[in-house]
Amino acid sequence: MNIRILKESDAHLYQEVRLNALKINPEAFGSTYEREVGFSLETVKERIKPIRDKYIVGAFDNRKSLVGIVAFIRENNLKTRHKGNVFGMYIAPGNRGQGLGKSLMNELISRAKNSDGLEQINLTVVSDNHSAKKLYKSLGFEVYGTERNALKYNGHYFDEDLMVLTLAVDQSCL
Repeated sequence: MNIRILKESDAHLYQEVRLNALKINPEAFGSTYEREVGFSLETVKERIKPIRDKYIVGAFDNRKSLVGIVAFIRENNLKTRHKGNVFGMYIAPGNRGQGLGKSLMNELISRAKNSDGLEQINLTVVSDNHSAKKLYKSLGFEVYGTERNALKYNGHYFDEDLMVLTLAVDQSCL
């Protein structure tokens, strides 16, 4: 496996994986296949273009196929800049259960830790997605709340657990 930050030249591969994610696990994402299928390649390139506080980590198999993705976006507001967020975690079905999600998250966390002043990483996960919650807990994330009916898809509601990984606490603020 090769794990690295995606760049604009990966846009086509990313779009293919992202659309598959939205088709296969629609309940797990805030967006929909119907919304994103119309995105132009230029839109996708702009979306995945890595910058200091926003990037997508991708996992490529031995055939150079993109088989896993996860996004990180740091808050940019003065009062929330100490936080970053994880979005869009997805592993293609044939590649699940092999530690790939953990490798992707470890790369994301390692990179995020190098962001000056970043103190915590937040994420949300559908409450009954036990395998994802187990992964996040193994990395040190803790549930701090649950949003009831956070997502609604095809007439069904899905609760989301809110999770946080504390990287550091600014002692001067205590």
